[in-house]
Amino acid sequence: MNDKIRYSLIILFVSCCFISNAQTVNYSPAYFGPNANPVPEFTDAAIPAKTTIRLSGDYYFGFGDRTGNIVFAAEVPLLAKRVSLKVWVPMFENYKVTQAVYDERNMEGGELSGAARGGDFYVQTRILILPEKKYAPSIILNSTLKTASGTNFGQRRYFDTPGYYFDVEIGKSIHLKNKLLSEIRAVADLGFLCWETTGSTQNDAPMYGGKIILSNRLIDFENTLSGYYGWIDNGDKPLVYSSKLNFKQPNFNIFAQYQYGINDFPYHHIQLGVAFVLSKLTPKYNLSK
Repeated sequence: MNDKIRYSLIILFVSCCFISNAQTVNYSPAYFGPNANPVPEFTDAAIPAKTTIRLSGDYYFGFGDRTGNIVFAAEVPLLAKRVSLKVWVPMFENYKVTQAVYDERNMEGGELSGAARGGDFYVQTRILILPEKKYAPSIILNSTLKTASGTNFGQRRYFDTPGYYFDVEIGKSIHLKNKLLSEIRAVADLGFLCWETTGSTQNDAPMYGGKIILSNRLIDFENTLSGYYGWIDNGDKPLVYSSKLNFKQPNFNIFAQYQYGINDFPYHHIQLGVAFVLSKLTPKYNLSK
């Protein structure tokens, strides 16, 4: 065997090893931590008039993975109720998995528990396309970029690739003259989610969701069903149901949510948090006039 053939065989062997290793990593929510590529949240199809800062604590459990983390989010209206900039990031994630989950995800390092100190940053632009009128719903276009800044890829906590999605929120309210139930709001969400996987392959997924919000002066009660549908079929079709209570105050809200992963999102999720409305951090100009 001459040197040229020998070198060719070595290159082929190394390439096959890389391909084999890449195939063991499923870039999908079923095989990663809960913050890697979750089903995107959507709002009530309204842009706030004032800056909102939100801080929440999340606990995921069941199915062999226990994860706790803190999420910071901020939304700044650039044009009141018309255009806003929103950012959020999961922080300080601590986790513990079973040996079965470790093996199924092909995790690295040998440890069943640990911490991921940095999460992915999300940057979103929200634009009001159509304001709500008597017989017409509000329509909002969201454009969102996810960075690849998340840590602990080897432990399958975050992807090491970026992603993005576009979605449209459509919302319409029915107002009632009742103190117990003053408003019923229906919201639909449709969009397109994309993220990179291995070998420059891209997973494309239609997004969908719907929610009903029952409200009075003090409380909002939300029930949401949402998900996305990837084409690779490697645990990339998550569907989740969530129920949320939002206790409203003049300058802040306290909220509690439970979420259940129906498909390809193997978690129960409990979230507690507070959202502050900050007039001092709201841009002073009002270009909407």
